[in-house]
Amino acid sequence: MTAAIPRAKVRPADRIFSGSTLFAGVLILAALAAVALFLIVQSIPALVADPAELEGSPTSFWAYVAPLAFGTVWAASLALLIAFPLSIGIALFISHYAPRRIAQGLGYIIDLLAAVPSVVFGLWGIKVLAPFLTPFYDWLVTNFGWFPLFAPPVSGTGRTVLTVAIVLAVMIIPIITALSREIFLQTPRLHEEAALALGATRLEMIQMAVLPFGRAGIVSAAMLGLGRALGETMVVAMVLSPAVVISFVLTSSTNPSTIAGNIALKFPDAYGVGVNALIATGLILFIITLVINSIARFVVNRRKAFSGAN
Repeated sequence: MTAAIPRAKVRPADRIFSGSTLFAGVLILAALAAVALFLIVQSIPALVADPAELEGSPTSFWAYVAPLAFGTVWAASLALLIAFPLSIGIALFISHYAPRRIAQGLGYIIDLLAAVPSVVFGLWGIKVLAPFLTPFYDWLVTNFGWFPLFAPPVSGTGRTVLTVAIVLAVMIIPIITALSREIFLQTPRLHEEAALALGATRLEMIQMAVLPFGRAGIVSAAMLGLGRALGETMVVAMVLSPAVVISFVLTSSTNPSTIAGNIALKFPDAYGVGVNALIATGLILFIITLVINSIARFVVNRRKAFSGAN
């Protein structure tokens, strides 16, 4: 007869810690469900209302929200396109190229940049960046006006969607850089030394060891930065002179607004169905963010599964 294996004694501290983590997990799910329920309930009156009651009298609610959704995704995508390579380059410089003292100082500056309020970036975009870029926009339209992205007429103020994208890129660079830097520093030292021992240069070592190791984390960092850009309000509201249009032109003064910027500008004066319409656009932004993060999670999990199979 085999002796019974004694059960491990559960200490009160372990039980308290386990319960608190479970409570935290349930709490965040409950909060997410509550936000989703609020958005859905408050959006129903706008979804079933007569389109004539909506601002601009569109043919339907979807015709009303489509330019806003386009502007949100367009501005955030441009910002990510600008910020992503810069962020990866800065993170690699801090983690693998810069001397320790310079790397520490640059890391502090990057972390400090992430703490700057959005309104400060908005003021910088209006007073400094937009006037500085105006001659550059004139040159682009003059020499590349045949290209659809730079079609005339050019903005005389520099307050364009490209200016907003650059400001958003500056705002999300610290987020992507900080996360990528920590991921690159976690690369196993043996992997790096093995690549160098085989005759690889530092660049080749980064390509063979560092980037493959941190691929999942890089995707997560990029999606976190994209989420910040999608939900940004103050910069868009301050820099852009928005219009309800769908336009890919980067240098025009007629720019599509974003969902977050439109809500910030219109909500104080909205009433009746107009309030429900703005909340409904918030629901669309919620869905867009959820879909993008779900795609990112799918890519990360697929990469992990592929790496595990190999």
